[in-house]
Amino acid sequence: MAILITGGCGYIGSHTCIELLKAGQEIVVLDNYDNAKPEALRRVQELAGKTFPFYECDIRDEEGLRRLFAAHTIDAVIHFAGLKAVGESVQKPLAYYDNNVSGTVTLCRVMAEAGCKRIVFSSSATVYGMSNPSPLKEDMPTGAVTNPYGRTKYIIEEILKDVCVSDPEWTAVLLRYFNPIGAHESGRIGEDPNGIPNNLMPYISQVAIGRLERLAVFGDDYDTPDGTGVRDYIHVVDLAAGHVKAVDYALSHTGVEIFNLGTGTGCSVLELVNAFQEANGVEVPYTVAPRRAGDIATCYSDPAKAEKLLGWKAVRHVVDMCRDSWRWQSQNPNGYED
Repeated sequence: MAILITGGCGYIGSHTCIELLKAGQEIVVLDNYDNAKPEALRRVQELAGKTFPFYECDIRDEEGLRRLFAAHTIDAVIHFAGLKAVGESVQKPLAYYDNNVSGTVTLCRVMAEAGCKRIVFSSSATVYGMSNPSPLKEDMPTGAVTNPYGRTKYIIEEILKDVCVSDPEWTAVLLRYFNPIGAHESGRIGEDPNGIPNNLMPYISQVAIGRLERLAVFGDDYDTPDGTGVRDYIHVVDLAAGHVKAVDYALSHTGVEIFNLGTGTGCSVLELVNAFQEANGVEVPYTVAPRRAGDIATCYSDPAKAEKLLGWKAVRHVVDMCRDSWRWQSQNPNGYED
């Protein structure tokens, strides 16, 4: 009996592997290394003191998935595998629909054949669109998304809901992430994006270490306390712990359940920059740039449902996130290439 983790070499996937192993779960990991490094899993095994089966396989590879399910008894799947860059999705929408949506359909088809009908899906707060006021709650309308990446998350949520309606043996736990940052406290694993980072914290870290010259703050005229965008930043280890709770829930329930995984507290871009500088004693030069199309002023979660039904709550604070991010970056200036 094991939990399959698709995209298990990635940023959130690798941290979730450690938390599952700590909780005593057996795991099987699948990744195609599209946006991940083999070294990440080697370090996961080092930190956990355990080994586990790994398959280099794409979620669109139906025969490869069948071989995996034939070799292992899989209790449930945590589905991280997917392309995730908003800007790239606008430039390459077909690649995103093919990989994220078609890949999920293929995965679910093979799961059903194997009699494994429990899935925890890595969704996103982007499904709420731009019209809902914060704090965002799970029963708010979804679907008014502004880019192909977000639309793939919304479509996959709808597919999984339909699958659960069609077959009452299915369970789908949809986890809507807010803004994961931070790294494992050891500094051994963390976020290692390809090329120029798309997300704020790795950009801050790479400016601090000298890989990038300065941070661009997109807009300082929003209706927020300091004019910069407010987001709900969550420590990646807290997020990973949420997946352990979600798997436990999936193993004892059927049907669809949706949970926000966030702190419930907003933090502005400049607050995060200042917290990083103060926590780590380093300078992060920045310039203010024009707003980006599609950005909203404020986005943060109401995580009460996850605390009530999963018994999960984020416990790490912004200072922890900043310290752990810097420990990872300073110990690994070039990411896993070091």
